[in-house]
This record gives sequence, C-alpha cells and structure tokens, in this order.
Amino acid sequence: MIPPSRERVHAASAAWVFVPAGAPRAEADEYLLVRHPDWTERPVQVVRTHAGRPMAEVVDEVLERARPMVDPAVPSSADVAWWVRLDAPDGLEEALVAHGARPDETVDVLARTIADAADDEPQLHPAGDVELRWSDDLAVFADAVRLAADVFGGVATDRTALKATFPGEAAKVRGGGGGAVVAYLDGRPVGSGGVTLAGPDARLWGGVVLPEARGRGVYRAVLAARLAYAREVGADLAIVKGRVETSGPILRRAGFAAFGQERSWLLPIG
Repeated sequence: MIPPSRERVHAASAAWVFVPAGAPRAEADEYLLVRHPDWTERPVQVVRTHAGRPMAEVVDEVLERARPMVDPAVPSSADVAWWVRLDAPDGLEEALVAHGARPDETVDVLARTIADAADDEPQLHPAGDVELRWSDDLAVFADAVRLAADVFGGVATDRTALKATFPGEAAKVRGGGGGAVVAYLDGRPVGSGGVTLAGPDARLWGGVVLPEARGRGVYRAVLAARLAYAREVGADLAIVKGRVETSGPILRRAGFAAFGQERSWLLPIG
C-alpha cells in the first residue's frame, strides 16, 4: 500500500467542512459558525477559521452571534465548540484561552489509500457474527442517529424529524454519496459509522460502539464496510479524524497514518 502524500491529506482535511442541510449558520471571512441538530454532541460549532482580523476581535464577534443559537433545554448548546484545524491561523488558541475556553478533545487526522479488498483483510478481520445494514432503511437510519446520541451525547431526534430527512439519506446511500452503516449483534444495534464521498475523498466519521459490545470486532467491521463502499464508488483516499485515546489505535492498525492533530475548545457563550 502506497501512503498518500502529506499535501494531499492536508488539502482533503481543509476541504472537509460539514454543515448539515438547513442548519442555521453565521459566517464572515474569518469563520463559519454552525448550529448543528440537538442530538449532536456539540450543537454550536465553529468549523473553520481563517486569518484576517485580530483573533480576539473575531472571538468576540462569534460569541455575540452564537447567543441566539443557545437553547436552555439543550445544555450542551451553552458552549461554542471551536475547532482549531490543521490550517488554523496563528494566535487562535491564545485568543480562545484568553476568553475562558477550556480544552475539549484532540483528534488525529488519519488517512490511507484505499487499496484492494485483499490488502484490507489481514488488518481488519471483520467479526463474522456482526450483521451490517446501511441507512437507506428508515429503521437503520434511526438506529444510527440514536447510537450517536447514546455514545457521544446529545438529545435524540424524534421520529417525525427523521422521516422528513430520510428520503435524502436513502438517495445519498443508493447514489454513491455515502451514508451510515449500523452493526447488529443478535439483532440489536451496537455500533455505527458514517462515510461521505467528496470526489476521490472518502470522509469517515461518527464511528461508535456501545461499551458492552467493545472488543468483539464491531468497530473493525463498520470500518471495513465503509472502506468497501468507498472503493466501489471510486474513492482512492480515506480520511478520518479519530479520537486519540479510542479509535486512533484501531485505525493505525488498519493501515491509517497520522498527518497531524486538531483540537476543539469549549468557549462559554454566556
């Protein structure tokens, strides 16, 4: 397997900015602030930051524009999760700390080329008793959303909202744009993960496994399914931002290499 170049991975990482369809946003040349659905772990996020005005001025402006995004019924919306990405401008973290931000999480930016299935098999060893289903089925889609809320935190989305977004999800899965795959043990959903295709890049996200199902190959099975999907639709690079303590070691054993780290800071909106 030939590893991807650092330039290719950094470009893929910089291009990866996720904004849910219809999500409220506030933006300027220096930032993009997004209000994600309540069920996400961090509903209010700054997903990109560019150089421009002094960072202290930018942080003040973001705090002001984030206040309407706070929902008292969703405690996690009281903070802005501000991502310091690989291409973040100088002085950003210092400005966040000066405004009272506290460290949230650190992720490794990991990537690998998407090789033939035979090259993946020795590294992944998917568990034989794991059943995998894709989110072009409403029940599976609901399981994927619920698992993310259970493991990452957040408020679960109600069935009516899921039904409204499901047609787009199903069309995306069937059209090669990506989706979520859910792992089942004895008919019970125990893990899931998503993939989004952006040209030749396969962006892997949201890998979760319930605590009681860990150590049984569920994460590896979900990873293998997403890589196979990406290969089938012609992607040649898999990129993922994995938590250092949990998914990072598994991904490295599966042929992924680290190309840097990104950090999030929690900034009280007040």
